[in-house]
Amino acid sequence: MSKIEYVAKEFTPEHQSVIDNANAIITIYQAKGYKLTLRQLYYQFVARALLPNTDQNYKRLGGIINDGRLAGEIDWNAIEDRTRNLQTLSSWDSPGDIIEAVAEQFRLDLWESQPDRLEVWVEKEALAGIFQRICNELRVPYIACRGYMSQSEMWATAMRFRDYIDNGQTPRIFHFGDHDPSGIDMSRDIKDRLAVFGIDMDGGEADFERLALNMNQVKQYNPPPNPAKLTDSRCSGYLTKFGNKSWELDALDPDVLADLVRDAVAQCLDQKAWDKALKAEDEHKRKLGVVSAKWDKLTAKL
Repeated sequence: MSKIEYVAKEFTPEHQSVIDNANAIITIYQAKGYKLTLRQLYYQFVARALLPNTDQNYKRLGGIINDGRLAGEIDWNAIEDRTRNLQTLSSWDSPGDIIEAVAEQFRLDLWESQPDRLEVWVEKEALAGIFQRICNELRVPYIACRGYMSQSEMWATAMRFRDYIDNGQTPRIFHFGDHDPSGIDMSRDIKDRLAVFGIDMDGGEADFERLALNMNQVKQYNPPPNPAKLTDSRCSGYLTKFGNKSWELDALDPDVLADLVRDAVAQCLDQKAWDKALKAEDEHKRKLGVVSAKWDKLTAKL
């Protein structure tokens, strides 16, 4: 826990209640190993009927949470900004340390012996932390699209997929996006633009599946709705098909998102080939560990 007071502040009973509810929600998710963005925390308030779903309430919650953190009432590590992060190069105390780290981090490409090549694509960078956890666990590559994908990345994807296809594998994209005019259209856009570069994503040599957010999940999990964005150029078609409400992916519980990925991956996995590759990886890691443990002795006469 990192509750550190930087600015002393007395809260009104109403604001203290918001802070107490925030801490209760944070405790639940910390116990599961998650950190939340402010947006995710807000949707937990809405889902629990603690706040009406309005832009004003989102901004109000942000202000109270900010004050609560500064006053030492809320754990600084509980809420994260996944869009702004310091980038730096790794450093080591000795060559032996880096070999020890390599032994722990060594990975074979376990998907090389699989019939499929899976990738998880998520519309929002703010959700990257949620998907990073489950995708790293399953050893599945993932990308935060940040809306519509750039042309450069779409071309690079097509070239990557062509290599997989030529190697006898089927590339598969599992896409996650908001259920709003643009979020729905992004799924179409991915398939259409890959087709320009010669990759058929409609069940031919490659495959595309929108895992969330879909209407069946809206009905099942009842996330809080937002008004459809009438200024969006794609709104007309959306209104005709879905009505005047939209829903954000952030509103789904992180465990739900993780289970969607886990279930989709399990359906594609050749477990026998996976276990064989994993056994070979473990043996390589064991040998690297031996070298690390004997580094000083091995280099003493150099």
